[in-house]
Amino acid sequence: MAQRLVSVWQPFFLGGKSPGAALDAARELEELGYSRLWFSAGFGDHVPQRFRELLDGTERIGIAPGIVSIWHAAPAEAAAYTRDAVSAHPGRFLLGLGTSHAVLVEGDGTAYRKPYSKMVAYLDALDAAGLPPEQRILAALGPRMLELSRDRAAGAHPYFVPAEHTAEARTALGPDRLLSPEVAVVVDPDPATARATARQYTRGYLSLPNYTNNLRRFGWTDDDFADGGSDSLVDTLIPWGTPEQVADGIEKHYRAGADEVAIQVLNGGDATAFPAAAFRDLAAILI
Repeated sequence: MAQRLVSVWQPFFLGGKSPGAALDAARELEELGYSRLWFSAGFGDHVPQRFRELLDGTERIGIAPGIVSIWHAAPAEAAAYTRDAVSAHPGRFLLGLGTSHAVLVEGDGTAYRKPYSKMVAYLDALDAAGLPPEQRILAALGPRMLELSRDRAAGAHPYFVPAEHTAEARTALGPDRLLSPEVAVVVDPDPATARATARQYTRGYLSLPNYTNNLRRFGWTDDDFADGGSDSLVDTLIPWGTPEQVADGIEKHYRAGADEVAIQVLNGGDATAFPAAAFRDLAAILI
């Protein structure tokens, strides 16, 4: 098997109780051999300093926003932040960018119109600021955004997607761009409790048209989106079971063409608790 990156996507790193707790968790993940930490940059006007705190407090592990909203953080500020992070920690910071969702953007009083054009203009501004494409990655679902990820970024960071999307994304990106899907998992062998935990996560995302429209392209219907997701949809999107069974679900994305999988361990929606035991178990199998 070709070398692949095994990474972590966890809201804990922004929403955790303290910078010290986040740094302790990051250092343990680094020692376990995980390649990169992904977490949301939130929806403020600036890229949070937590990314730099984790870079400064670790030695090898990469750090990436999943994602910086292009409707909120100004491109000049994002470019300056990235330049500083890359200068201080070469090769370890990757700027993740995304178009977010209408409900989040319009809630701030901004019209959510032509997100693709907005992304193109944002990338133009990054180019003008001197930020090279290899230092940014795009949250991409549909064909046009995947092509933009291929042509104007290091690659794509899809979120909330089945392995079939990973295969489609690899074809769109070609062999030389980074493909790093997020994959949420539940380490719990009991079908009832595992699916209940998964639905606490899927219910919110299945209310967002960006995700449901993407899933429709793979044959899922409104019946699958109801009540937090059908068993079939939940089982497809969220690998659950023993650590070995979860690892098998993650492997489907590598076989479909992922270079990197950013694993999000679900723990009932508690962003202040870090599921360290689950990441230890998965590291022993995947790394």
